[in-house]
Amino acid sequence: MKFDEFSGHQVIEAGPYIVTEAEVLEFANRFDPQWFHTDQRSAEQGRWGGLIASGWHTCSIAMRLAYDAALSDSGSWGSPGLDYLKWPEPVRPGDFLTFRATVIDTRRSRSVPSLGIVKWRWQLFNQHQTDVFDTVANSFFEVN
Repeated sequence: MKFDEFSGHQVIEAGPYIVTEAEVLEFANRFDPQWFHTDQRSAEQGRWGGLIASGWHTCSIAMRLAYDAALSDSGSWGSPGLDYLKWPEPVRPGDFLTFRATVIDTRRSRSVPSLGIVKWRWQLFNQHQTDVFDTVANSFFEVN
C-alpha cells in the first residue's frame, strides 16, 4: 500500500499463519534459547504447560503478515519505533495466527515533507480469537 492509501480507522487483515513446532524450535535455538522455547519436556513442567514461541518470533510473524498485507511494494522507509509491545498470551506450536492492523493516524512529516507517517496498531490473534501480540507501530512511507 502507498501512503495515500492509508486512512484513519482503516482495518487491514492477513493470515492465517500456522506456527509449527519445528519453526518454534529453530527460531528459539538461534535467537532466544530459553528452556521454555527449546526443551519440550522441561516446558511441559513449567508455567506454560508446554513449549511456547519466543515473543521475538511472534514479532517476526507479525512483520511477515504486515508485509504480506500492506508493506509489499509500499514505499516503506522503515520505522522510528514502537509505542509499546505486549505479548498478552503465549503462542504455541499448532496455533493459527491472524493479523489485524488498525490505522490510528496518518500525517506528513513536518521535518521531511517527502515522508508520510502512519501510526497503526498491530495485533495477532490465535484460532480462539485470543490476543497474543499487540503493538502500536510508527512507520515511514515515501510520499509521491
